[in-house]
Amino acid sequence: MSAEPNLRIFATLEQLAVAAAERFIDLAAASENASGQFCVALSGGTTPKRVYELLPTEDFSSRIDWSRVQLFFGDERAVPPDHPDSNYRMANEALISKVPIPAENVHRMRGELDPNAAAASYEVELRSVFSGQEWPRFDLIFLGLGEDGHTASLFPDAKATKENRHWVVATENPATGQERITLTLPALNHAKQITFLVVGKNKSQRLKDVLRQSETSERFPAQAVKPVNGNLEWFVDRAAASLV
Repeated sequence: MSAEPNLRIFATLEQLAVAAAERFIDLAAASENASGQFCVALSGGTTPKRVYELLPTEDFSSRIDWSRVQLFFGDERAVPPDHPDSNYRMANEALISKVPIPAENVHRMRGELDPNAAAASYEVELRSVFSGQEWPRFDLIFLGLGEDGHTASLFPDAKATKENRHWVVATENPATGQERITLTLPALNHAKQITFLVVGKNKSQRLKDVLRQSETSERFPAQAVKPVNGNLEWFVDRAAASLV
């Protein structure tokens, strides 16, 4: 992989969302042809929500075999699945409930459980799907970028960012104390494709910082997202890219 990230800048959120939906469809078709299934880990937040809203529309949904899609989540808050803060709830309302995907193909993190128990349970589920592999090999992972440089629920200086054995761990948002469940960096970095979705002027300074890769330091967890044998790309709007 090139040291320079693949950066695509879009004028609007809508243009970015359409391009991300197209990436989803293209990778789904390629993966389904190659292996018979498409394993994708979803992100929470307002930017991916628009992508998920597009996917059930006729222009996109008709181009994918949903029976072969396996949906996972990159992280989750320690809340029930019907809670307003739940990443699953957002994805379910925008996408899952509107497409013909089998229920057994949707793998949610169980935020209603104790976070450590939820993390352990999700790792067991992942290891069942990616049987015999040292690390999961997602075909696509969508990620976001926090103003503090976090991604998934991997926050600066958190113990979770140093995890190199487990696929999934419990953690918390240091600013709020909210408990979370998240994929670890090695689990992310073994994906075939990682696509960051970043929108807004409030993300511009942090995006600039994160893209300024350093050989000696990685101040922000998002900087540590470096696919081992895959592709990394950034879909950003003009406001977020204003300092790049």
